[in-house]
Amino acid sequence: MAEFQHPFQTLKIVTRQSNGHSGVLVAAAGPYLYSYAAKSGQRLAVWPKHIDPSHTVAALPTSEVDGQAPPGKKIKLSPVEDGADNGSVPSKSDSNGSLTTWTNIPILLSTSNGNHVVAMTAEDKCIRVFEISEAGEFSLLSARNMAKKPCALDLTADDQIILCADKFGDVYSLPLIPGEYVKPKTQAKKTKPVATPLTVHSKRNLRSLEQQHLQAERAEKTQEEPEEKTVLNFEHELILGHVSMLTDIVAVTLPSTEGNHSRNYILTADRDEHIRVSRGIPQAHVIEQYCLGHTSLITKLYVPPWAPHVLVSGGGEGHLISWNWSEGRIHQTVPLDGVPEEAVVSGIWGTEVKSASGSAQVIFVAIESSPRLLCFTFESDYTLKFHSHLQLSGNVLDLVTSGPNGSLIASIDAVREQGAGGSWRTSAVSPQTLAERIQLELSSGVLSISAGQDSITESLNAAGTSNIPATLDAKQRKALDDTLYNLGNLRKRTFDD
Repeated sequence: MAEFQHPFQTLKIVTRQSNGHSGVLVAAAGPYLYSYAAKSGQRLAVWPKHIDPSHTVAALPTSEVDGQAPPGKKIKLSPVEDGADNGSVPSKSDSNGSLTTWTNIPILLSTSNGNHVVAMTAEDKCIRVFEISEAGEFSLLSARNMAKKPCALDLTADDQIILCADKFGDVYSLPLIPGEYVKPKTQAKKTKPVATPLTVHSKRNLRSLEQQHLQAERAEKTQEEPEEKTVLNFEHELILGHVSMLTDIVAVTLPSTEGNHSRNYILTADRDEHIRVSRGIPQAHVIEQYCLGHTSLITKLYVPPWAPHVLVSGGGEGHLISWNWSEGRIHQTVPLDGVPEEAVVSGIWGTEVKSASGSAQVIFVAIESSPRLLCFTFESDYTLKFHSHLQLSGNVLDLVTSGPNGSLIASIDAVREQGAGGSWRTSAVSPQTLAERIQLELSSGVLSISAGQDSITESLNAAGTSNIPATLDAKQRKALDDTLYNLGNLRKRTFDD
């Protein structure tokens, strides 16, 4: 019987700007990063590379999935332990001798010049920066463990700063390539008595004053400095914060207009239905605007590259909202027809298709634990018009533009039944459908969207990923399910729920 394979949790196209270098498709599946030639789908490299990805990945330790037992100690690794030189998997043995490591890589970013990829591993809360070689090999440049678990990452317009939003509502800025870190030292506060023998008259108070002078003199001689408790041993800065759990972050640049230069902004969404518009670094503490209109948690923000002043947001309330975010004004509330009321938006993507007859912009929306993509056309008045439902062979996990005329590659969950995040298929087929091609065609002003296979996705499916153990019990399966389907858990519950 064929074993199940880890689906691609996230996809990213690394576009090379230098001549002679083709694009690279980077994908995360289970605890591995994979790189593929964007034009052929041929696998180029795997990270970490000292473990054969075709072999079965070890099952999760019981302590990590047993809800009645305290979780095992979280992995805390330094860049040296992380194997920055050889790309090895950081690992640590627990008291039972089990090997623990991260189980998924939920976040991927790439710089606009295609030289670097940023990945976040889940359990160790580590942000890793890789350099991508001409052959698609991963070279680990840095590994930085955050104090709190990141939930969203983005890069500033100049690709020099990583914006890290965590589940405690804070946003940190980190340099893409860290320099030498110098631990800040706080100057010891010198305390000297304010009183003098002229202002103190009783014998007991005079003796106390003498002791205070003696202690101050000893402190000056020894130059004692309080030991600073440093949690993060790398350059970082807290730039803004919410009073609620953050769910998404987007860095936006509004282009220059007559009399105005371009300006940078940071858009952040949280669990409490707020979208906050802050100025870019170094004035991120300044709040420019709030976009208020959602009535449930917000899960995804998307700013179309062809209309940077427009924001499309979605969450757990059965509709999207299109905004003029710089003014906090709603363009349109877009109903998600055929979507259950309790459904949660898991992804929003956009692409542009061109032909001799014109062009069209398309917005795709995915619902968590659903095999359907909702397709909307982006109109000239900045509103969305429903186009069609696109049915894929499995639940949609991620989408990335790849190929001419805005065609895309969709990541498919072939492990679980359609529309049910926790229900596993009874058997696996080989090769499994890990990816599907979404083709867009614009002819005589008529847009058609279809899904299927091509040579690139067939190559991705044939190469496969790491195997999922067949011996997983129900709790271990649920732990893997939660790595893919966890947005619905953020919804606020009433007493009746």
